[in-house]
Amino acid sequence: MDKEDLQHIYEVNDLQEYENNKGSSRPHMIIRETGGAGMGRLASMVLGIGVVLLFISLVAIIATTASILTHLTTLPICDNSQTNTDNIVNPTTNTGTSDSLGGSNAINCSISNVLEGQQNQLGIVQNQIGQLLNATHETASKVNEIRTLANEQAAISVNNTYNIEQVMQTTGNTAQKLVNIVNTLTNLKNTSTSTAGVVDDILLVVDELLELHSDNSTLPYSCEEIKQRQPNSPSGVYLLINPNGNGVTYAYCHMGELCGSGGGWKRIAYIDMSDATQNCPTGFRLYQSGGVRACGRPSSSTASCTSVQFPSNGFSYSQICGRVTGYQYATTDGLASAWPNHNNLNSYYVDGISITRGSPRQHVWSFVSGFSGNVLLASDYTCPCGIGSTQTTQSFVGNNYFCESGNLLNMAQFKLFTSNPLWDGQNCGSVDINCCSAPGIPWFHRTYSVATNDNLELRVCGDQGTGDEDTPFGYYEIYIK
Repeated sequence: MDKEDLQHIYEVNDLQEYENNKGSSRPHMIIRETGGAGMGRLASMVLGIGVVLLFISLVAIIATTASILTHLTTLPICDNSQTNTDNIVNPTTNTGTSDSLGGSNAINCSISNVLEGQQNQLGIVQNQIGQLLNATHETASKVNEIRTLANEQAAISVNNTYNIEQVMQTTGNTAQKLVNIVNTLTNLKNTSTSTAGVVDDILLVVDELLELHSDNSTLPYSCEEIKQRQPNSPSGVYLLINPNGNGVTYAYCHMGELCGSGGGWKRIAYIDMSDATQNCPTGFRLYQSGGVRACGRPSSSTASCTSVQFPSNGFSYSQICGRVTGYQYATTDGLASAWPNHNNLNSYYVDGISITRGSPRQHVWSFVSGFSGNVLLASDYTCPCGIGSTQTTQSFVGNNYFCESGNLLNMAQFKLFTSNPLWDGQNCGSVDINCCSAPGIPWFHRTYSVATNDNLELRVCGDQGTGDEDTPFGYYEIYIK
């Protein structure tokens, strides 16, 4: 479709800043198709040309006003109240002389000279006002041409009659107001009156045109809708209509391919703890080690899970795509079956991170942390995908998991293994080497036959206290579509 058929596009430059500041950064508009091609071309032409010409007139008026004030305040002033024996001040050099009024160094301050200077200055002002008057006549002429074009479009776009009549009425009123401005400027040329009223009239016309633009625009309901209507739209923060039709919301839309599916993804969760300005979600404990910042369970001597919710805000989806990066602390043991609640999705079934949706919880993806990537210390403590492992996944997990160990040593150590992040598909040890070739890693992807607007939840879980094990996260981003 032609660019003239489209309206309303928003974009933001700094995406992370938008996430951090909860949408305080203002984006620019995203294009949205309107009712008809004729109407789109007409509205764009009217708004574009009309607003530009009106602002040109405004600038010209302000410049002329400044020139008038400058000329009028620089007229020479003579003081003839002194006798020929008083000092006379030269208005150019600001120096005095003691010559008499008729002497060779005296200034001729006769009334005729003053009037002649004023007449010259007014002549310059009149010439400038004349130039402004000509420019304004041309502006009014162009607005009339726009109105003529609107009449032609009205004959073609029968289905858009109502909208075109709005445009015709607005441009007609605009033309009349510009005629009034011309008349005012004509009076200004003769009387040198204030231009404040003219400026107010121009601003009123601009407001009416912008209001017309807003009334004839429609925002999209989803990132996917934007992508369908404008395939070349860039990733960025867009303004969307809320699913219930009440109000609007800002959302980051990923317009490139993710998880093997085309653009139009709406992001509902994002954190990057490498950014020192970001904080852990409420309830999580901050880990800091070797320049790494991560968010884990609060200190506890027993098994636990710590949760953060990601609302969908009513937006419907049938696909979830995302990635998570975490770190192993101490002696995590994956999906070891020896510990209580191993088969309970609502509890600490994993040493790692669990993502679920809805209530009651439905499993989306598990991010599992094994004991060691190089040593098969105990087959039940090793990733299910590891060589020689006897671990098996729960029925609700199936193949929807990633597993890795950050510990590539031959022994247990009670520290945060910051040099080897988890679930990035890199630096797997000899035991869990197959885990680094899991399909899609580091991106997980779920597709559902029935669309839903369930909220998502991320939990960090451990089947022992935080002194023995934890799996804090340092990064996540999750999208729905």
